[in-house]
This record gives sequence, structure tokens and C-alpha cells, in this order.
Amino acid sequence: MALQRCISYLFTPSGLFATVVFLSFFAMAAALTSQYFFGLAPCPLCLYQRIPYLLAIFIGLIGYVLDKKGTVKGRKAALGLMGLTFLANTVIAAFHTGVERKWWKGLEGCSAPDLSGSLEDVLARIKAAPSVRCDEIPWADPFFGLSMANFNTIVCFCIFIYCLIVLFRLPKY
Repeated sequence: MALQRCISYLFTPSGLFATVVFLSFFAMAAALTSQYFFGLAPCPLCLYQRIPYLLAIFIGLIGYVLDKKGTVKGRKAALGLMGLTFLANTVIAAFHTGVERKWWKGLEGCSAPDLSGSLEDVLARIKAAPSVRCDEIPWADPFFGLSMANFNTIVCFCIFIYCLIVLFRLPKY
């Protein structure tokens, strides 16, 4: 009975906001831990993927307060914005996955530098390039070979679907 109540709570706006704030905080803690304790420096696309998590914490806290106050329009707006935030992060992470897997080129300065031109030009481009490239996978899990961008794509898409489920379960008033 307690488990059923807990699961039911997860599919309420307050439950979603609390869960997503927790997951976003956990994702940021994991990213910072991998960066500062395990030496995995982030590339520019990795840094872009952190922004939606920070936004989600902010939106989630505001949404939780609005839900507790009973503001129906505010609750729906926060749920919709939360879903869009994770949809955007899904797109960023999927783009990053494609860059890592060499399916397409990354952002300017995010991949291997252009090696055409004189030796001085090539050296200048190499020196100007960021030290961490987006087209390299610095870590992949040993079981499936998935990178952090791959996992982020999956997690963000699941949270997006979660937001849609809760949003469409709300009464239409």
C-alpha cells in the first residue's frame, strides 16, 4: 500500500517536480565529480548539456511552489517548460552523441583542427583549439560502450516522456 502511494505521488505535479529536481541535482553532482575528482574535463558540448539541468532545478522549485499554492496555469506552464527543457537537452545530447560517433561534424573548434595550409597556420589552429574535443569519448561504460552523452540522451528523453505523462494526466480545467 505504501509503495502504491509512493508510485502514485511520482505521477503528480509535485512528485514530478521533486523527482526531477533530485535527478537534476544528482546529474550535476555526477558531472562535477567526474570533472574534479576523476579528471574528466568537459568539452563545450558537455558544458551545454549542464545548462538544462540547472534550469530544471530552478523550474522544478518554482513549479513545486506553484503546485502547492494550487496555481493551475502556473503548474501546467512549469510542467510544459520542464518537458521542453529536457527535450532540448535530449537534442543537445543526441547531437553530441553523433559528434562522438563521427556521424556528423561538431561545433566549430570542437573537433580536430583543419590540417590544411602552411605549417604555421596548422600550429596556430591547434594552439587555438580547446584542449578537450567533442569528437572523442573520454569515458565509456565497460558493459555497453555508451558514453556519458549517450546516457544523457536516454535519461533526458525518459524525463521528457515523464513530464508529458504527468502533464496529460492533469485535469482539463
